[in-house]
Amino acid sequence: MKSYEIERKYLIQNPPADLSSYPCHEIEQGYLCTDPVVRIRRQDDDYYLTYKSKGLMVREEYNLPLTREAYEHLKAKIDGRLISKRRYLIPLPPYTIELDHFFSPKEGLFLAEVEFPTKEEALAFLPPRWFGEDVTESPLYHNSHLSKL
Repeated sequence: MKSYEIERKYLIQNPPADLSSYPCHEIEQGYLCTDPVVRIRRQDDDYYLTYKSKGLMVREEYNLPLTREAYEHLKAKIDGRLISKRRYLIPLPPYTIELDHFFSPKEGLFLAEVEFPTKEEALAFLPPRWFGEDVTESPLYHNSHLSKL
């Protein structure tokens, strides 16, 4: 399915103390290619193949479902390191903060992403005070880059 991803990304130094009170997903993902981005992902018991176009805040995105068997087959072919993280879903009406706590390859890294319906809303967004540096425009914090560390 084709869609556009419009998101801003922030480094988090001091995540909320009550993270366990929010819903979360266990995520594992790897990259078959990083230019263009072709990624496989396991999110809990669901599996996907994703293509993302170039861009930082706004990118075209296609998601296709995979079987567990196809995911495991492709996982053996990833380029770089497998990313392992827990994603917490924190409400910030009308948005949801996706707070990723990384286990591999950057153990202890916290990144928050907020997705928006329009570029204008993304540019007008005022982050909560606990958010750190806005790294939306830094390719260093794309998961595809982190997989190469």
